[in-house]
Amino acid sequence: MATLNQHIMSRRGFCLCCMAATTVAATGGWLSPRQAFAEARNIVDLIRDDAAKAAIKVHKLRDNVSVFEGSGGNIAVMTGADGKVFIDAGITASRPRILEAANGLSRDPVSHLINTHWHFDHTDGNQWLNAEGAAIIAHENTHKHLLVAQRVEDWDFNFPSPPLSAVPTETFSSDKVLKLNRSTLLLKYYGPAHTDSDLSVTIPEADIFHCGDTYWNGIYPFIDYSTGGNIDGMIKAAEANVVAVTDKTIVIPGHGNPVSNKAELSAYRDMLVAIRDNIGKLKQQGRSLDDAIAAKPTAAFDAKWGQFLITPAFFTRLVYEGV
Repeated sequence: MATLNQHIMSRRGFCLCCMAATTVAATGGWLSPRQAFAEARNIVDLIRDDAAKAAIKVHKLRDNVSVFEGSGGNIAVMTGADGKVFIDAGITASRPRILEAANGLSRDPVSHLINTHWHFDHTDGNQWLNAEGAAIIAHENTHKHLLVAQRVEDWDFNFPSPPLSAVPTETFSSDKVLKLNRSTLLLKYYGPAHTDSDLSVTIPEADIFHCGDTYWNGIYPFIDYSTGGNIDGMIKAAEANVVAVTDKTIVIPGHGNPVSNKAELSAYRDMLVAIRDNIGKLKQQGRSLDDAIAAKPTAAFDAKWGQFLITPAFFTRLVYEGV
């Protein structure tokens, strides 16, 4: 069990790792996310408590771009004369360590924050980054979701609406181009995928591509049907991601190892397609959800992708819901 817990904690890119480790230790086995949330009195406090202690690991990529691992989703940071640009905000409790890591890159002030989607583990730091000077940019659906309370049904959890200072003030519906720090940032909306608010950020000068939670590197992804996500949209986004990059592109996933590439992205796409097709066939045969789980339609991929909080059984349920 110690080995499994070490594996979990080594993948701190997923903000629920702390709870996964706690529930494994307490129960001797994996819980579904719904069961795990029931074990925690307040998941938000639990995530914040973990983020308050977690180290921030800095991966320097190319040119003036780095990625921070250790606070919710993977955070990209661009430095330069126009100020620091953050792609995703992580968890508020990480603020001192994120600032320390960011100031270790440069003393540029914070000027912009881009949210890749609305989820808590990518937007909880919005308020403090706005207080540091960041204009918050996101798809219009992220703006919509952060204006009101949100329920994630598959987590059995209600998120309150954040303060207005945490809500994006610059929004777009399809594409947006920013020119900052002698670089171009191309923001592109996917359509419904992980949620209905996902966007990618391409930095062509550095050949870096941040695709948020449309890509989970080495782990089964969560799909939030409560706010517009679906498996077909995830596959469509994965296919678009593969087309958008070359063998030389540095790919930043929302979760998992934060420095990835086209080969790993392609393997992720292939995994999604194969499992969707397997479960689709079972559902066409009239198999119930329990029957589909018992048939182990993810078995060929579990050793690589199923060793984290989104278990093979839970991922089967997510895909079953959408096929």
